[in-house]
Amino acid sequence: MSKLLVIGTVAFDAIETPFGKTDKILGGAGTYIGLSASNFKNVDTGLVSVVGNDFPQEYFDLLHGKNINTDGIEVVKDGKTFFWSGKYHTNMNKRDTLVTELNVLEHFSPVVPEKYKDAEIVMLGNLHPLVQNAGLEQMTTKPKMVVLDTMDFWMDIALDDLKMLLKKVDVITINDEEAQQLSGEYSLVKAAKVIHEMGPKYVVIKKGEHGALLFHQDKMFFAPALPLADVFDPTGAGDTFAGGFTGYLAQQGELSFENIKNAVIWGSNLASFTVEEFGVKRIAEVTTEEVAQRLEKFKDLTKFSL
Repeated sequence: MSKLLVIGTVAFDAIETPFGKTDKILGGAGTYIGLSASNFKNVDTGLVSVVGNDFPQEYFDLLHGKNINTDGIEVVKDGKTFFWSGKYHTNMNKRDTLVTELNVLEHFSPVVPEKYKDAEIVMLGNLHPLVQNAGLEQMTTKPKMVVLDTMDFWMDIALDDLKMLLKKVDVITINDEEAQQLSGEYSLVKAAKVIHEMGPKYVVIKKGEHGALLFHQDKMFFAPALPLADVFDPTGAGDTFAGGFTGYLAQQGELSFENIKNAVIWGSNLASFTVEEFGVKRIAEVTTEEVAQRLEKFKDLTKFSL
């Protein structure tokens, strides 16, 4: 059984979209990544994060029920769990952050359990680059693949730290605007080339409802996003993508370009479930049969002959 180490946030979210709003619900990049990766049954996923003592046991039970190892989740006594609140408008590619309370995340220093220090795949969820690096430095065996997710906020306040870390990773996943910001290039083809020169062998550029692009040297691959009748909440879609991407690669073992193309499809497929409900509800309940049926839809969406 392959090991996947996930370092990322476990949090509370409060979300408002044109279709409704929630009070505090389970969220966090690490949570979405772990739940997505749990769809690969022969992958041992360990989650490293931090929560406060306000984090309910039922959420731990949910993670355990999906065979996600939580030994690496620190519980801070008298601490409060990271909280984020956001509002989406009619164009749900854009959102306003209403509240960000770092709480226990402010002083988070990841501790990787011994069991996962030799994990084949490491997924560094969206965190400060120094925190991501602190986790990566604890590996006793060089991972087969290190995947990094980041965002514009870290480019604004910790660009040098991010560039340092990029030299150590194999794959970066970012959205199109972040790729343009990091590279200084408007063309995504040129942006990918610049980012590749920073260290990552593979560059995955997510374009929301318009799919995802994979770049490797002179090769390119495009995966569409499945057109959906109802999109209730895009929160966590990118993290779900990352979980599907890394979970698939951990299961396959071989890191060929063809397998990485398939990993992009699996990531896009699982992300299409997340957006159908608020929070983690849909990705936590998705069945093997539903995943398989939707993969066929992805296949039909792009199937043609010349």
